[in-house]
Formats: sequence, C-alpha cells, structure tokens
Amino acid sequence: MTGLYKEAGVDIDAGAQAVSLMKEAIQATLTPNVLAGVGSFGGVYALRWLPTQPVLVASIDGVGTKVKLAAELGRWRSVGHDLVNHCVNDILVQNARPLFFLDYVATSKLDPVAAAEAVTGMAEACQAVGCALLGGETAEMPGVYAEGAFDLAGAIVGLADQAELLPQPGTMVVGDALIGLASSGPHTNGYSLIRKIVAGRDLELVLEDGQTLADALLAPHRCYLPQIEAIQRAGHTIKGMAHITGGGLLENTPRVLPDHLAARIVVRSWERPPIFEQLVRWSGIDLLEAHRVFNMGIGMVLIVPSASAEPILDLLPDAVVIGRLVERKGEAVSLVF
Repeated sequence: MTGLYKEAGVDIDAGAQAVSLMKEAIQATLTPNVLAGVGSFGGVYALRWLPTQPVLVASIDGVGTKVKLAAELGRWRSVGHDLVNHCVNDILVQNARPLFFLDYVATSKLDPVAAAEAVTGMAEACQAVGCALLGGETAEMPGVYAEGAFDLAGAIVGLADQAELLPQPGTMVVGDALIGLASSGPHTNGYSLIRKIVAGRDLELVLEDGQTLADALLAPHRCYLPQIEAIQRAGHTIKGMAHITGGGLLENTPRVLPDHLAARIVVRSWERPPIFEQLVRWSGIDLLEAHRVFNMGIGMVLIVPSASAEPILDLLPDAVVIGRLVERKGEAVSLVF
C-alpha cells in the first residue's frame, strides 16, 4: 500500500524523515507550560501566571511569494524566521506576548531537508521570543501545488491583560509623536512585484550597503518585541502601534487612529535602505505607490506622547521620529516628500 501511495505522489517515509530532522529544533522551544511533546495529535499548553483580565490574541499569516524566491535560492531557514516574526509583530501591536505557534508546510513533493530547514528557522525565531512551537502540519499534495512549489503559513496565540490592550485611541492627541522603527528590508511584502523587478538580474550584485541583492531580499522579517519591551520597561507610554505590512504606511497606520486624528509623515526624516532605492530605480514606480507596496525602511510605527520621543530615541539608536498626529481634515495619512 505504501508503494502505491508513493506512486501517487505522496512519500510517507519522506514525511517521517522531515519530522525526525526538525524534532530537536522544535523540542528546544518547549517551555514548562507545554504538556505534550512532538508527535502528539494536539499540543497542550498550560495557562499559568495569568494577568488580572487575561485576553488571548491570535493571528495567522503566510510568507507570501517571498517563499518562491527562497525556494529558487535554496534558503529555507530565513523564511521560517519571517513567518514567526511577522506573526509575533501582528499580536505585539495589541500589546500581547506570544505563548505558542503552529505551522503549516505544504508542497507538491516533500523535500525532508528543505522542510526541516524551514521549521528549524521557525523554531529558532520562536525560541528567541520564548514562544513554544506547539505543533504543525507537513503536507505533501501533488496535483494541488505546482511541481516544486512550497508554501508556509503559521498561527500564533498570545496573552495580554485586557486593561493594557492597544491601541488606546481615546488617549491620542494632536502633537503625539510617530516613531518609526527600522525594517530589515522588504520583510514579507511586495514580493510579487519584487520578483518581477529582479527577474533576469544578477542576485549577487552588491548594493551600496555591502549586501548582495539576494541577501537584502531574503533578510528575515525583523521582530520588534525586544524594542517594545525595552520601551515599556523604561516606563514610557505607547498609545498605539502599527505593523507596516502589505499596504505600507498609508494603509496600516490608520488602523490604530481615532476618526478625528490623522498621521502626518515626513518621508525625508529617515534614510531609505539601498534595496528600496534600487527597486524604485529599476522599476520606475511612483514614490507614492512605492510607499503602499513596500515598507520603505520603516517596519513599525509607534504613537507616543511628544515628551517621550527623545528618551525613546536615546534608548533605541535606529528609531526616528517620522511625524506627528494632526487634526484630520481629509486623508488619514499624509506623506510629505
């Protein structure tokens, strides 16, 4: 029976090998709260040390078409980091801390080493933020995915105190500072356009910052948990946070604003990384559209009291004030070039 199944395109032995290869990395993420280990049908997580008003915050996402570029270059581990860090940031903006993560790896034909590399990347990213990689699924689906295709998705569950959930739009006022935290590159957005722009180009081209084009495009999505925790430990108030993903600054910043306030962002207040300058130059894309497709060097925006801006900049060397809140008279975000 196993032989017939393999002839149909599904290799059970390859699946078992993949699990074996990734098992050690997964086990390294299992905190004392995890009551069931690798191989269980369901992950079991004990909720201890709950806040006064415990709230679970969940999110699910993928890596998008960046995974195709990673597959072409055989770099699987970095997209594992991408997936986890993106999800951590998505719940972080609500002031939640990650508890556990679940992954889904799907392909037309399972390559145990590639799958294990991707999951090892996820495990490394989970371990860095104290998050358990509680379970997952590795699916081999010939006929559903194109030959050589590979996809990653993941879901995260985090914990917050309801009284401390963000954003808190009722506290936002005209003059509040917008602090931008630098991105590590395009993160996981805009890669359908990026792949079109770089098609046929030398991926070993060295950019102005010394990175190759390939390295710049596959740099893992930055996780902002350490920066946010440093700000909060220092006693500074954060009124809201926007994770700059698909839609860029124009689409993501308004998601945390009250109806009567708008964000005025001065684009020249930060230096765009060379990878974005190169992509804009090659494509000829309008700068306004570029700021909707890409993060353009800003991966997270914090809304803080004006008086907190300078102390936060002293705390985080790569943070920058990129704008202020103003009365809304039109669009929710205005970019000043």
